[in-house]
Amino acid sequence: MQQDLAGILVVSVEQAVAAPYLTSRLADAGARVIKVERPEGDFARGYDALVHGESAYFVWLNRGKESICLDLKNAADADLLSAMIARADVFVQNLAPGVIDRLGFGAETLREAHPRLITVAISGYGDEGPYRDLKAYDLLVQAESGLSSVTGNEHGYARVGVSVCDIAAGMTAFQAVLQALFARERGGTGRHVSVSLYHALSDWMNVPYLQFVYGGKVPARAGLNHPTIAPYGAYACGDGKAVLISIQNEREWAAFCAGVLGDAALAGDPRFAGNSARVANRRALDDVIRKVFGAQPRDGIVLLLEQARIAYGRVSTLEDVARHPQNRYVEIATPSGPVRCLAPGAVFDNAMPAFGPVPALGEHSDRIRAEFAPQKRAHA
Repeated sequence: MQQDLAGILVVSVEQAVAAPYLTSRLADAGARVIKVERPEGDFARGYDALVHGESAYFVWLNRGKESICLDLKNAADADLLSAMIARADVFVQNLAPGVIDRLGFGAETLREAHPRLITVAISGYGDEGPYRDLKAYDLLVQAESGLSSVTGNEHGYARVGVSVCDIAAGMTAFQAVLQALFARERGGTGRHVSVSLYHALSDWMNVPYLQFVYGGKVPARAGLNHPTIAPYGAYACGDGKAVLISIQNEREWAAFCAGVLGDAALAGDPRFAGNSARVANRRALDDVIRKVFGAQPRDGIVLLLEQARIAYGRVSTLEDVARHPQNRYVEIATPSGPVRCLAPGAVFDNAMPAFGPVPALGEHSDRIRAEFAPQKRAHA
């Protein structure tokens, strides 16, 4: 297990995806993360039961944490949380808007009492603005942020197939917390970090935003085709499998025509001379490509693409992904047995770290209660 954040205590009143993503990455880096759950547990525990009884979301996002069940409307449990926060370096919460303040744990109150504390609020729309009190979930924000308007095809909108807004918020919060910890080392005080699903994802929407605001261009929903480059998209092969190709310049276009399409003269066809012409005549170009690709199985087309040094990606099914030769794996202990997960994206010094186990609901409640009981804290 990485120990870069050893000695950092994170207390998180969290649920679902965005905040657990943040704290799981802090735990991966060696921080001690205490996950505060309702007595009935983080509702993400019940999203499914497909990982031999465990939820896929929960297994992915909660390794290396300790779990305590608290009812924060109960005065004794609220006092216990106060004692935990008093020792913490980072306090995270992603409850519905206004809830944490009504419970007495608002950021201003906490940071006045604990100047070195870093407080983190993850919400749908942030701490300010007319939408700040709205509940928000991933798919709602995909729609609200405009992501849905550029995702899908000519037949309609489509959901991005993973919780991209939650993940964007979790990633943004992780980098912000690391920055705040670094700043505290220099300046001695904490800070409040506010991250919203909407703002994390709207940052990712800057290219279509700038294209529209400054150029009046509305990107077309192009499915698995690039809206402004051709050929750059997915094509079915003779065995029903698909491959996605990308042509980035005229040299590659000429190599593609000669080495893959088998027609070097096509590179000089005025309909396809330059990217703008190819985009304008995409339908005719696609007809040519589909005829060639449809006559061979995907492995044959891939061989031609590699020989011509054309960039490609197989359109993988989940079965393909499960046995993909480029995968890295990590094994995570869970209450119902070990689970092999796809590894995180970053590797340090060419070594895969070990990761802590996924906790059962309230697994550490008794030990944490004893450790942070106010009377014991007073004699520490």
